[in-house]
Amino acid sequence: MNKPQSQTTAPRQTEHLLRLATYASVSVAVMLILAKLIAWSLSDSVSLLATLIDSILDAIASLINLFAVRHALTPADKEHRFGHGKAEALAGLSQSMFIAGSAGFLLLEVGRHIINPIEIQYPTISIMVMILSIVATMLLVGFQHYVVKRTQSTAIRADALHYKSDLLANAGVILALWLSMQGWHQADVIIAILIAVYILYSAWDIVRVSLDQLMDRELPDDVRKKIIEIVLQHSCVQGAHDLRTRHSGTVTFIQLHLELEDNLSLLEAHAISDEVEDSLLQAFPGSEIIIHMDPKSIVGHETVDEFH
Repeated sequence: MNKPQSQTTAPRQTEHLLRLATYASVSVAVMLILAKLIAWSLSDSVSLLATLIDSILDAIASLINLFAVRHALTPADKEHRFGHGKAEALAGLSQSMFIAGSAGFLLLEVGRHIINPIEIQYPTISIMVMILSIVATMLLVGFQHYVVKRTQSTAIRADALHYKSDLLANAGVILALWLSMQGWHQADVIIAILIAVYILYSAWDIVRVSLDQLMDRELPDDVRKKIIEIVLQHSCVQGAHDLRTRHSGTVTFIQLHLELEDNLSLLEAHAISDEVEDSLLQAFPGSEIIIHMDPKSIVGHETVDEFH
């Protein structure tokens, strides 16, 4: 799972970026489906069919993302005190099933073309359609990476991942069509197989990231170390322990115990805790932070060992 970055945006900006990303994804997928459908109906290329199937599944997955992101952005309520962020991880798992299914269907189609080879028609038109697909997909992936960098959205990251795989698939189709024009018709089938294998690999990567969130996997060690460094920068903090972290949707959850001097009043300890929380929020905007305060004398271990 990618770590949260300091450039993560404020919640309202996050919501706006996520909505834009989902609308852009659906729009591009629909446009590519129409273009590839026309090209495939003319050429009967199995590798082009592969990208058409992938684009149809992209559209379905993007629609799932659209509704999942909307649900994930819903504020916490009485029944869901920690919010609805895991809807994004569930959307990621749904996408992985669609993607794996597309690979299976594609392999079946490859088998049909191996048994009954078909010469590709109108390859030039198909190549022009694939170039258009690459340009549109590159623009979309660039915007999605921008959004992921600032929101850490699992759903948009999964969406960007399979659109990025589309870039390789589209380039492979162009190569297959060109080789077919040169007389090597089996290239179409071979490249379709390679695309199917890559699609399966992409599906597994989405499953891994989604399960990390659903299983409340700890944030990476370097992120946890950064949290402790921020906490210990406060002059009144004597140490910290029992750090627990997780990521759900676009929200990072941080829980820890602060070690403070025994003779501080409750009001003083509370003020220090608030200052530490503010420092963490500057590094991880929009995070949910819970801090428990402990007198230093009751802590029986070294803080440094806790995070190595």
